[in-house]
Amino acid sequence: MTSLISVTLVLFLLGLVGLLILDARKLSDFMKESFGFSIMIKENAKDVEIRLFQKTLDAKVYVKSTRFVPKEVAASELRKELGEDFLQVLGYNPLLSSIDVYLKADFAKPDSIKKIISDITKFPVVKEVYYQKSLLQAINQNVKKISLILLAFSFLLLLIAVTLINNTVRLMVYSKRFIINTMQLVGASSGFIRRPLLLRGIIQGMLGGLLAAGMVAVVIYLLQKEFKDFYLIQNYENIVILMTGMIALGILLTLTSTFFAVNKYLSVDEDKLYY
Repeated sequence: MTSLISVTLVLFLLGLVGLLILDARKLSDFMKESFGFSIMIKENAKDVEIRLFQKTLDAKVYVKSTRFVPKEVAASELRKELGEDFLQVLGYNPLLSSIDVYLKADFAKPDSIKKIISDITKFPVVKEVYYQKSLLQAINQNVKKISLILLAFSFLLLLIAVTLINNTVRLMVYSKRFIINTMQLVGASSGFIRRPLLLRGIIQGMLGGLLAAGMVAVVIYLLQKEFKDFYLIQNYENIVILMTGMIALGILLTLTSTFFAVNKYLSVDEDKLYY
């Protein structure tokens, strides 16, 4: 039971890291696609021209979605942010209508943004384009840093997992060393001795993988329940692959560790069994 719990917890940690790695691409795309810029529309632009311009934007390969914000809606949103009615103070609405544009992840880069804005400003209804350059740079830099850190951490955790599972299995086989020696004395072959222990290792790895996969599934459910947008970055095919990989990895690690541990005590001298 102790070795099963150890294997399960190690595989659970590997599963959490694997979940982040598999969804790292989609998570970075989600972050990039949440970034957008605003196109300020000229005061004298007609509604027909604005709608036609918006449809033209929607047809662009780099645009994920657009949102038209009339000047009245913009004033209402600003009024809520400020907590006071600035229109009564000014006596008129100084804001312009705008179109919020959200880009596809592959185009949410500083160089691509410059070309896109240069293309957009050529339209006659456009007065100016506003976007947060520093925020875009920060998003791209942080995505790269997080990817490198995550990769290094997952490699380190894999080494720790292999070491822990190997030590756990070796202790389990160590407790059976006298039984192995007794079976050798009565003429049992190496394959006969090794077979039940390897089978036990396979079952232990499978159970540990199944329990760890179940724990990862619970974590995913709780995250989706707590964060409504979490399902947007999930790829359920990747989750199935991850859980299958956890079970396979559990079987592989316990089987390999058991094989080498049993072979050690099959060839060890009887006097050394007491040390």
